[in-house]
Amino acid sequence: MFLWFIALSLALVLLVFDSAALDYRLIMAGSLLPWIDFLWGPPWIMHSVFAPVLMMIAVMLIGWGRRLFQRRWLGLPIGVFVHQVLAATWTSKELFWWPAFGFGVGNSRPSIPPTALAIVLELIGAAVMLWLYRFLGFSDANRRKLFRASGRVDRALLR
Repeated sequence: MFLWFIALSLALVLLVFDSAALDYRLIMAGSLLPWIDFLWGPPWIMHSVFAPVLMMIAVMLIGWGRRLFQRRWLGLPIGVFVHQVLAATWTSKELFWWPAFGFGVGNSRPSIPPTALAIVLELIGAAVMLWLYRFLGFSDANRRKLFRASGRVDRALLR
């Protein structure tokens, strides 16, 4: 479910924050970051609220006094939060709030969606990606170049 996460994370953060200053590339990367959980088994720490909160604290402390650094790198934990919303990890109290309800997550871990649902979600992601291409005016080479170079979008397109 690659397109589901990157397209929806970009669209949701763009619509909610309405900011031309965010690095949307890091938000999209952050939305894929929880997949590292699958290297050692089912979803766990990157699917809990603990990981992005810890990441936000780290960004704020490492970037102390450097506001541009903080604004740029906060995209990663924001992307992880968006992944959690899109993956519905909040439906599992033990997983999402780990370790607040104990250190084990037991059988409460959400499973990978069935193939048919995954295909539907990817198609939705592709449709959203097409809408973003048009909405962000990526047919214009300058706007594509701005996004590739800085992760930013053209300020004229926002409210």
